[in-house]
Amino acid sequence: MAIAHVTPAPANPLRAGIDSGRIADPCNVVFFGASGDLFKRMLMPAIYNLRLDDILPTNFGLIGFARTPFSDDSFREYCKQSVDEFSRSGPAKESLWSDLVARIGYITADFDDTSHFKQLKALLESNDQEIGTAGNRIFYLATPPSVFPKIVAQIKRAGLDPRNNPAGWTRVIVEKPFGTDLDSARALQAEVEKVFDESHVYRIDHYLGKEPVQDIMALRFANGIFEPIWNRNYVESVQITAAETLGVEQRGGYYDNAGALRDMIQNHVMNLFALVAMEPPASSDADAIRNEKFKVFSAIEPPQPEGVFQMSARGQYGAGSVEGEPAAAYRSETDVAPDSNTETFAALRLQVNNWRWAGVPFYLRSGKRLARKVSEVAITFNQIPHRLFGEKSDTIEQNVLVIKIQPEEGISMRFNAKVPGPKNHIRSVTMDFNYGTGFGVQSAPAYERLIGDAMRGDATLFTRWDAVQRAWEIVMPVLDVWLSIRDRNFPNYPAGSQGPESAAAMNPKWRPL
Repeated sequence: MAIAHVTPAPANPLRAGIDSGRIADPCNVVFFGASGDLFKRMLMPAIYNLRLDDILPTNFGLIGFARTPFSDDSFREYCKQSVDEFSRSGPAKESLWSDLVARIGYITADFDDTSHFKQLKALLESNDQEIGTAGNRIFYLATPPSVFPKIVAQIKRAGLDPRNNPAGWTRVIVEKPFGTDLDSARALQAEVEKVFDESHVYRIDHYLGKEPVQDIMALRFANGIFEPIWNRNYVESVQITAAETLGVEQRGGYYDNAGALRDMIQNHVMNLFALVAMEPPASSDADAIRNEKFKVFSAIEPPQPEGVFQMSARGQYGAGSVEGEPAAAYRSETDVAPDSNTETFAALRLQVNNWRWAGVPFYLRSGKRLARKVSEVAITFNQIPHRLFGEKSDTIEQNVLVIKIQPEEGISMRFNAKVPGPKNHIRSVTMDFNYGTGFGVQSAPAYERLIGDAMRGDATLFTRWDAVQRAWEIVMPVLDVWLSIRDRNFPNYPAGSQGPESAAAMNPKWRPL
């Protein structure tokens, strides 16, 4: 019988010459709060997929550290269930899992008990000898922020701080939020810097690990056509949107003490802002890039209290309909106060007072229970100075460049073109680039990229303290005014809508959701 010849699929030329990005340094990763939802849904699947893609170092150890009582074996089973349920690559492959599972350990711990941290030190030293992890350690704080100072202090008491580890390197990954306001952020920083130098601290913002976010710098600085027009001479305005259709789900207790300004604007959205507005860095070095991000924040003047309601808008969703399904009001959600003054929508108008951006408004918005789930950056260019083409009935729309972050990942450009035919009609058309179809791969979840970068010691996509502090300084006048005044209009937008009318009054040209 003749064997059918199968022609292999042609290689994607866009991926030619790309190396695997394998991590060289052996290391241990300790997950504080390993029984929590973040570890289960995001972190453990990320570790598994890094191993699946042959990115993890050969000599690698994982240690869970949490209050929930687990044995090594029951924790390993918990980890496998996490992968089976939440991994982007599907259930764990047995041959791969059998290798990884032998590198997983667990300590049932009380964060107040130094002896448990000394037990952790003994296990790390055992892994150094038996697995060959060479004294290299990452401490991942996947716990509520209130516990961060306690864990950091216990790390020092147990002799696990960098100064007591001459054999290898020690790094700490801190989840957001880094503080709940400016004072608490400074207090937390004071505790962290007692133990870790800034070079050891990796403040994680998972938005920065998303492929389209990383591509903002590539779009600007790897092309000759965009940067010359990326300024006040050509740009009318910039809009940054992070909109969700979901409500607070099971996070009502947390969210009612946070709100949209703290939960999204101060960190995720401000980081996008910095990438869009920053000057070209002197190099691709992490600190060169982070220096430019800080300069952007330094050029933003925080609003005066009397000007807060002219450059901000807040809202809280009421009952409505989202994607054809009824949705309850925010004040009816579990663990939310029935008279809550917490905003579920926040919008700001900020300006960068420098040569590049003087006079260009940056509009930032984020909210829950809106009409559509979308995160994007939209740069709207100036209207043409003089109309030459098009019939009188035609609308000549402004050019818009959109960086699509989620749910779609890509870049689109809107421009005007003549409609085929004898008349001189002009219509707006769009060119679209999609990451998935363009490169022929599914983008890895952000945590995979960020955990891998921390193992490599690459801090480019992590937030430095000076930028965190400055971002709080910018939003605090708004937060202080909002907290001091009860909004009698809440709820002021129905679930499934575009948001509150006050946001439309602040910027009549918001892109429709």
